[in-house]
Amino acid sequence: MASETTRRIFLGAVGALTATSSKAAAMEKVTGIGGLFFRAKDPKTLAKWYSDHLGITSSDSPWRQEAGTCEFQPFPEKTTYFGNDTKQWMVNFRVRDLDKMAAQLRTAGITVNMDPKVYPYGRFAHLQDPEGNPIELWEPQERDAH
Repeated sequence: MASETTRRIFLGAVGALTATSSKAAAMEKVTGIGGLFFRAKDPKTLAKWYSDHLGITSSDSPWRQEAGTCEFQPFPEKTTYFGNDTKQWMVNFRVRDLDKMAAQLRTAGITVNMDPKVYPYGRFAHLQDPEGNPIELWEPQERDAH
């Protein structure tokens, strides 16, 4: 689980990144994430797990995500926020109803750790896929939902 200090560092860095100058405003920028690619011991089984439990389809039928905010944030090398310190990344998925998603996952036998705190930017829960990759679920506050 994230500490309040980690969350403040994250939000401070996001705030600093969003402050733009006139030079930065003229710079060509990417328009979004076009894919997330990572190694897996059993890619077909893991793709099926993501499809079955999170509704994310694989490359034969690309997943179309809803428009909304997306944070891109490097964390300190020694962060404990991802849980397993051997993992180099964590994916954060937006969800409409965190309680409903957590219940659905728990019904399937998946451990979901709900963060009891409600932050100004939303609510969070954490889980791992079958290969131990960390996943964060985020139910944004209304202003961040789109």
